[in-house]
Amino acid sequence: MPKRTYQPHTRQRKREHGFMKRNSSPAGKKVLKRRRIKGRARLSV
Repeated sequence: MPKRTYQPHTRQRKREHGFMKRNSSPAGKKVLKRRRIKGRARLSV
C-alpha cells in the first residue's frame, strides 16, 4: 500500500504556493489578479 500523497509541510507549502512565488511570475500574477476579481478572502497560502 503506497503512502498518501499529501504529507503537509509548512515551508514547502509556502515556497510552492505562497504569495511571493505567485507574484514572481507573469502566470502567477494572473492567478492573483483573477482571485482578486473573484473576491477571494485569501489570495494565496
